[in-house]
Amino acid sequence: MALEWAALGAIGGAIGGALGLAGLTTLRARRRERRYEARFPPLGRVVTVEGKRLHLWQAGSGPDLVMIHGSSANLREFTMGLAPALTDRFRVTLVDRPGLGWSDDAGDSPAAQARLIRLGCAAAGVTRPLVLGHSYGGAVALAWGLQAPVAGLVILSGVAMPWPGGLGPWYAATATALGRALIVPLVTAFVPRRKIEASIAEVFAPQNSISGYAYGPDGQAKRIEDYAFAAAVPLILRRKALATNARQVNRLLQFVREMAPQYHTISAPVEILHGDSDTIVPHHIHALPLAERLPDAALTLLPGVGHMPHQTHPAEVTAAVLRLAGRAGLALD
Repeated sequence: MALEWAALGAIGGAIGGALGLAGLTTLRARRRERRYEARFPPLGRVVTVEGKRLHLWQAGSGPDLVMIHGSSANLREFTMGLAPALTDRFRVTLVDRPGLGWSDDAGDSPAAQARLIRLGCAAAGVTRPLVLGHSYGGAVALAWGLQAPVAGLVILSGVAMPWPGGLGPWYAATATALGRALIVPLVTAFVPRRKIEASIAEVFAPQNSISGYAYGPDGQAKRIEDYAFAAAVPLILRRKALATNARQVNRLLQFVREMAPQYHTISAPVEILHGDSDTIVPHHIHALPLAERLPDAALTLLPGVGHMPHQTHPAEVTAAVLRLAGRAGLALD
């Protein structure tokens, strides 16, 4: 009997400890989320499309250019250098991809996300734009091109084709709803700043040393460690956004497999810009075969450049947008 009571006491203690840890995790996560949201409020306006909110930012005048960011990001990704450099010739519309930033979730399909973005942009007066998609946003831009007319596409370090192998330990751990429920709150509550900076450096590789540079809103060079603030990276650390991002990335391969056989139907001109040292989205898996499938594609490989050319090489990205505008027959001031 004594052993039974001891066992029950041990179980009760373990349960109490687990509940205490869960309570602490929830409290810390909520505090961090409130701090992040106060520090990084919406930059633009929120439109409602079929009951879902879409956060977008517009500036400039001229032909329409829509930019769609990748995973673990938000529209501030483009407010550093690239968008300001183009607003004197384009009306630039930046969007928080559904489920991230300040936009509501629209599901895991790039087609569903493209549809919500397209309808939201139309509500803001945008029709038949040039569409630039970076990384995961490249798949969404291609989905837009498959479902509605566009003036042209810029696929920047874009996910486009099925890939071999897995996505790494984080996405393996968060591939299930249970995994996300267990792990995501702990990350939100306890992830240290040094881990965030290490992840950023990995994405920037090989332009990834802490002495490397990104570009700020004023077009001037900024140290990469400042990128987390300028790009509002902490917004992705909110529990809902982090879980949505993990779910979307884990399911992307399925949708890319369905989309790839249809790329030949995109008749609009396409500029494909990709670093040949990109280890996140390798060019030989995505950019090269995509260029072969599209009827009107121009491929530019950037020697020695990694996954973030819009931050590290904005002049080359701006040049690609201007080339596309010319190929699309758009008149620029």
